[in-house]
Amino acid sequence: MAKDNAENKQVVLVTGGGRGIGSAIVRALATPQRLVYVHYGTSKDDAEALASELNSGGKPARTISADLSDSASCQKLIGGIVAETGRLDIVVNNAGITRDQLAVRMSDADYDEVIQVNQKAIFIIMREAAKSMIRQRWGRIINISSVVGLKGNAGQINYAASKAAVIAMTKSLALELAARNITVNCIAPGFIETDMTAELSDEIHQVYQQTIPLHRFGRPEDIAAMAAFLASEEANYITAQTISVDGGLNR
Repeated sequence: MAKDNAENKQVVLVTGGGRGIGSAIVRALATPQRLVYVHYGTSKDDAEALASELNSGGKPARTISADLSDSASCQKLIGGIVAETGRLDIVVNNAGITRDQLAVRMSDADYDEVIQVNQKAIFIIMREAAKSMIRQRWGRIINISSVVGLKGNAGQINYAASKAAVIAMTKSLALELAARNITVNCIAPGFIETDMTAELSDEIHQVYQQTIPLHRFGRPEDIAAMAAFLASEEANYITAQTISVDGGLNR
């Protein structure tokens, strides 16, 4: 592929960027001075609509597809961006899946799929992105974990394991890359208003709200605002951290 002239723009990747929290992060990171890649797995129409909206507003954006359940596809995702632009400055690992079930009923396949997408894919993307960032001697890696990775949750042993692993990987990689001016941080959202939480019954919704000190669910924009801060120069002395954005759940 011919390299696009991106010398004067930061190149950004947001996985799962077409919907929900991911789309809010894309919007928060998009500026005329950045080229944002909106990754999607199955939500092609949403990703393309978002990229079109941003491009119309003078904020360069492109869509890119990759199957995060396939390790080779994860590697090609980063390789393709670097081949097109020659660089990669900011990566937000947002994409994730759930396969909820009580542990005694959970299949090996449901456990393995969640670990592959939520943990191993992030490892591969971070590993490949770090190679470009090391050459540049600058970079931002932001991983989206979950309050479940900090506190656990019944019926989500696979999801909790994957999100706890993301926190541990964040801390470890941050130590490896700090000398190259690359920060690696983690955001742990609580209950956020997304398609997933919209499926909860009113009764369950109210029960969960009562456990939150602020007594309400967060918005995708709350997570996006933290991602935008961690990607900024103002956050250049913050690394190896997990920041809860959860209305006070993790305390």
